[in-house]
Amino acid sequence: MKTLLIMRHAKSSWDNMYLGDHERPLNKRGKRDAVRMGELLRAEDLVPELIISSTAERARDTAERVAESSGYPHEMLFTRQFYHAAPEDYLRQLRKLEDDLDRVMVVGHNPGMAELVADKCAVDEHFTTANIAWVALPLNSWSQLTEETQGELRRLWRPKELV
Repeated sequence: MKTLLIMRHAKSSWDNMYLGDHERPLNKRGKRDAVRMGELLRAEDLVPELIISSTAERARDTAERVAESSGYPHEMLFTRQFYHAAPEDYLRQLRKLEDDLDRVMVVGHNPGMAELVADKCAVDEHFTTANIAWVALPLNSWSQLTEETQGELRRLWRPKELV
């Protein structure tokens, strides 16, 4: 069994209209929510063994804040391929992973994040900023992950619903 944590980047800032989309930072709420979600992962004993994130500033900052607040002890992987990626782009990257990794988090953007959850779990969930979906995949090897693989949505956390 493999665990996939799917996280949409936290809320970004639109204060500087001269920044390109890739360079937009997190706003104050986004920074706070990323930390809260990392703390949630630690409390739920779901700290990832690997975090793979889009290179966009808002996704990168989200991943770094989640890593720090969850106690994630490893290096992260950043890839431009996750910037506005489709579900297939995430699957392509995940299939390359070593099988000793059982719990992996991907951090990216909508609509790809919502589509990935929908494709893997056959659910249609509203996937807002800083949401994390906990998906259990019936796999022994990441290389077995295909478009047809169906997982189970164990939980969906939204920062605004945390107490």
